[in-house]
Amino acid sequence: MSNDTITLSAKKRDVLGKQVRALRAGGQTPAVLHDHGKESLHIVIDEAELKRVFNAAGKHHPVELKIDGKAYTTLIKELTHKPATNKLYHSVFQAIKANETVKAEVPLRLIGEIPAERKSLLVLQTIDHLEVEALPKDLVDVIEIDATSLEEVGDRLHVSDIKVPTGIEIKTDPETSIAVVEMPKDQVAEADAAQAELAEDAGSTEEVEAEHGTTEEEGGESEGEIRPGGKKEKEDHEQGTNPTKQ
Repeated sequence: MSNDTITLSAKKRDVLGKQVRALRAGGQTPAVLHDHGKESLHIVIDEAELKRVFNAAGKHHPVELKIDGKAYTTLIKELTHKPATNKLYHSVFQAIKANETVKAEVPLRLIGEIPAERKSLLVLQTIDHLEVEALPKDLVDVIEIDATSLEEVGDRLHVSDIKVPTGIEIKTDPETSIAVVEMPKDQVAEADAAQAELAEDAGSTEEVEAEHGTTEEEGGESEGEIRPGGKKEKEDHEQGTNPTKQ
């Protein structure tokens, strides 16, 4: 974990319910602090400052939350935006202790030169964070996974492929997919068109062969062809002539 201390100031609030609309209109964000079974503290935070801190701390880096002069070591557990806007609607903080494990969301990053990308294939990262449990001192700012094994369409990485940092327990399901290699849509369209063309060509060939076979069937034996048991052999037999002795 980064040793940088991230601090944020807040004030207690008595305004609850629908009355908090006025706070939001004034650039303040209502929030709540949960503290180990104690009565939750209702607080208010400057919206711009809260955005700055969240961008730096996310849901994994401890934040020193100062409320009316008293400091709490916390994690941001929830940050709600108003639908269709970037305005912060509400936030939840959890007080933590140095000697107790906490659950957090740590960002996940693919590293290494990926062979699939050199082949112009598409590498889709399907999750961007992991649920972990650790002591506050063992939390990290990012968990990295080597993606150099991604080479062909269908190649995947799973949570179970991660080399887990010391002191951290990953709670996300080990079978969860992290990244998958796919063919770009334009290449898929080209491949489909080529396949359709091949199928059309194959169909045309079958039609020609079918027509040719029908003509031979209708025409029977070709001119000048003498087959065993054919007309000429029958005539020779009737005349008592053995063609092999001539």
